[in-house]
Amino acid sequence: MNYQTTALRRALAADYAIGLMPATARRRFDALLLEDAALRVELGHWQDALASLTGALPERPVPEHVWAGIKARIEPQVLQMPAKKPFWMSVRVLVAACAVGMTLLVGVLYQRDIGPEYSATLASANQQPALQIQAFGDHLQVEALSLAAVEPTRVLELWAIPAGGKPVSLGLVPVAGKGRIQLSKEQQALLAAPLTLAVSLEPKGGSPTGQPTGPVLYQGALATR
Repeated sequence: MNYQTTALRRALAADYAIGLMPATARRRFDALLLEDAALRVELGHWQDALASLTGALPERPVPEHVWAGIKARIEPQVLQMPAKKPFWMSVRVLVAACAVGMTLLVGVLYQRDIGPEYSATLASANQQPALQIQAFGDHLQVEALSLAAVEPTRVLELWAIPAGGKPVSLGLVPVAGKGRIQLSKEQQALLAAPLTLAVSLEPKGGSPTGQPTGPVLYQGALATR
């Protein structure tokens, strides 16, 4: 990949500063920073811009009428002693609280487990990032970055290219480059090995031969998160 392209360097520095870069790509970017002073400057611009968003707001005095309204709502304070409830009602409340806690815990763990397993940024021949792809087990989530316009009679088809193997179709890129591509069991297993993702221009409906027939417009390596 040509890391001297201005647009790519800017995009990579932004991903790094925001924290969106996958672990493998982040280590590769760390190595580039050690050798490239200009890239460190670009990263510094992004970090300064993000840091400016966290600055503290100046303190302002609270108007007297606001304080008066607050006091009117909370004074006078009357202490209300709750009636003592039977023991069995306390047990019921405790069980309900435990059930809610377990539900929340399972929800957090579930959300953590459904994160993307792999991701790739596909770029054009001039290294302009065009597509962001994330793999979620049984499907791919596709997000357009800067796609070229496609004729109504043409479609974009996504391919997985294993090392030393033939391209395998993963499906058609959603219209406008944003959406979901469902994966079969065979396609899911294919993503577990190192491979390259590529997008070719095909007739409407996809390649009639099972292999790319049109030009390859975008490509990029699939990396683990």
